[in-house]
Amino acid sequence: MDAHIIESAMEHSKEEGYLGRVIFSWLDKPTQYELTLQSKNSRDWNYSLSFAKESGTEEEIYAVEARLEEDDELFDSLVDAAMEQLQASGSESSFD
Repeated sequence: MDAHIIESAMEHSKEEGYLGRVIFSWLDKPTQYELTLQSKNSRDWNYSLSFAKESGTEEEIYAVEARLEEDDELFDSLVDAAMEQLQASGSESSFD
């Protein structure tokens, strides 16, 4: 995997479904990205990708977004990292 997961979190409520985030770096570069995740059923995910800390170029974020669209294994690994935090917390919410 070309992504290094720095932080992840997930919360769940019956009303809103799943809401999570994963902060990761890409290809050993210092830029950090934040993937925000939302799903009602934990199978079909909506997401938003942004810079986590300092902004980079549009080309950088477009390249990462294209990779997320093309690489189901990569996307699933980021979702799994967030879901693991929900399971580890043993509660409905794991956001700080």
